[in-house]
Amino acid sequence: MAILKQNKTIIALCLSLLLIAGVVVFTASKNAGYESILSYTVEPKTQDLQLYWKDDNGNILKNITNLKAFIESKNKTLTFAMNAGMYMQDNTPLGLYIENGKILKQINRASANGNFYLKPNGIFYITTDNIPFVVKTEDFKNNGNIKYATQSGPMLVIDGQIHPAFKESSSNLNIRNGVGILPNNKVVFAMSKKNINFYDFAKYFQNLGCQNALFLDGFVSRTYLPEKKWTQTDGNFGVMIGVTEKR
Repeated sequence: MAILKQNKTIIALCLSLLLIAGVVVFTASKNAGYESILSYTVEPKTQDLQLYWKDDNGNILKNITNLKAFIESKNKTLTFAMNAGMYMQDNTPLGLYIENGKILKQINRASANGNFYLKPNGIFYITTDNIPFVVKTEDFKNNGNIKYATQSGPMLVIDGQIHPAFKESSSNLNIRNGVGILPNNKVVFAMSKKNINFYDFAKYFQNLGCQNALFLDGFVSRTYLPEKKWTQTDGNFGVMIGVTEKR
């Protein structure tokens, strides 16, 4: 009887180890190939997340070096920054831009060539209650409660599904950055350190559980994230995302 109990215990232990191993293997395979993606998660209700375009004198900031100096002039510390959407040659946002509740650029519903116009494109916005959203442009509604918004495209993940135009084996490789909303309603920003296709970049957000995620830009993308020893401060952008702390 003792031997039988011992055998049952050994079998149960082996099954537990196999189950754990299976979970580890599944998790590893799920995240395989994404070591070169840099990400940062923000809780908008407790962290100071804003969009920036111009300084107090109306000068376009253009890059993270200037953004950092601007933030420091306010006695704050920049902890994270990233370019926040496509722009025209004069650094004007290509699509909708709302800052501190003011519409500085109207929504762009045009059709044309290029990533921005690969429908559906979308909008990342934060309400006055600090609740973040990523939605298709066609679903966007401004009820007067939007604090920040930036439009870009294409959408990466739509209602949990990867954008139908993306091909798994696509050779369209580039540096890319984007934003998604996690299941816990936090915001995740990500940028590839190496060239990646749209499908694999979208898959990264889908694997994180994002129901909706938006492409922000491509080869021009830059990220400032000192806590992960990644401090790109150059560039020539339109709108930028910044997370700050008081000094």
